[in-house]
Amino acid sequence: MKYRVHIISDAEEDIFEIYEYVARNDSPSRAGKLLDKIEECCYSLSGHPRRGHIPPELKRIDVYEFLEIHYKPYRIIYQIISNNVYIHCILDGRRDLDDLLREQLLR
Repeated sequence: MKYRVHIISDAEEDIFEIYEYVARNDSPSRAGKLLDKIEECCYSLSGHPRRGHIPPELKRIDVYEFLEIHYKPYRIIYQIISNNVYIHCILDGRRDLDDLLREQLLR
C-alpha cells in the first residue's frame, strides 16, 4: 500500500532554516542538494513508513505515536495516521531533542 506523505508547516520551516544555515555557512548549491536529499528521504516513507523507530527521548516519556528516520545528522520525525504520513519536524541530530522540541512548541 502506498502512503501519502505530508510535510506540515513546522517541518517546512525546519527545511527553510536548514537551507539558510547551509547556504550561509557553506554554499547555496550544497544547501539545495542537501534539501533535495532530505525531501527524497521524507517522500521515501510513502512505500515503507513503518521502517522508522520511536525516538528514544519520546519513548522515555511514554510517547509512542511518532517515529523517526535519519538523513546524515538530521532526524525526520513523523506520524502515521491511516494511509497518511505526517512529517512533523526535521531536526539536527547533533542537538538535544528536548531543547529542539521546546523551540518547536514556542514557534
